[in-house]
Amino acid sequence: MCMRNLKALATAAAMVTLIAAKPASAGDPEAPVQAVDAMNKLFGAHPGFRANHAKGVVAEGSFKASPEAAALSKAAIFSGAEIPVIVRFSDATGVPNIPDGSANANPHGVAIKYRLPGGDETDMVINSLKFFPVANVEDFRDLLVALGDSPPGAPKPTKFEQFAVAHPSVAAAGATAKTPASFADEEYFGIDAFVLVNKAGAKQAVRYQLKPAKLVHLDSAEAAKKAPDFLIDELSERLAKGPATFRLQAQLASPQDQTKDPSKPWPDDRKIVDLGVLTLDKVSPDSLAAQKGLSFTPGRIIDGIELSDDPLVESRDAAYAVSVSRRNP
Repeated sequence: MCMRNLKALATAAAMVTLIAAKPASAGDPEAPVQAVDAMNKLFGAHPGFRANHAKGVVAEGSFKASPEAAALSKAAIFSGAEIPVIVRFSDATGVPNIPDGSANANPHGVAIKYRLPGGDETDMVINSLKFFPVANVEDFRDLLVALGDSPPGAPKPTKFEQFAVAHPSVAAAGATAKTPASFADEEYFGIDAFVLVNKAGAKQAVRYQLKPAKLVHLDSAEAAKKAPDFLIDELSERLAKGPATFRLQAQLASPQDQTKDPSKPWPDDRKIVDLGVLTLDKVSPDSLAAQKGLSFTPGRIIDGIELSDDPLVESRDAAYAVSVSRRNP
């Protein structure tokens, strides 16, 4: 398969666990299994590792919400208290030793686990794509089929090329992901919409964004020259010298904005509210062991945060559960 198709395959496959593509009949219990099967077929089965975003690093720190966050949501993570967090940064694909600078390692991901008093938890799972490549699970299934039907030497235009022409959001989404100079110098976006509920019961649809203190991307030539583990090594070295910070933000939907199609970003002029500061203090002492034991579930929410009408979150949860069961049989 040519490099262009490999990059497209990585971008698409990096999304499999995001939507756990289901057949037309809603609620099919086999869909998550089929999605993880597809990941294992694409990247091979690697015992002890995730089916997707297999390579990563775990960091520890805290989150402190802003007053604006408390006005939007009564969720405990937005109370203003300092909340311990476990954060996992990752490369795309299910290949545990993929070079960090590879184009196929895009989009990079970040998963945040907020650990609340009493043992309660809530997760956010986001990545460096600004929006999803296709509008629905049927289109995503067709994208995977088109990629599989476009081997080296396939007649032109290939099935994938035909699909991409008919679905311009595929190339547009892939173009938003670049190689960062550091996991801490990247911006991350929530593909799915969630609904924040405040103490008065007012509801606001949002998409999360995580913004670094500075944004630094590498061009493809620079990235190719980097050591295979440069992102992981750089984060460890950086945090040994001092903390890294991000701003957690919420892009607010206007009443006319839809919340169920992840391939349609909301306009850039929509209001952005600062939710607080995420501070990372150190890389976990045994990051590899830590990440093997961790699971992050997009739909693990708490009072004050609700699911929107986006149907993909529940499918993501189911696919993650399948992947975890295979990772830790």
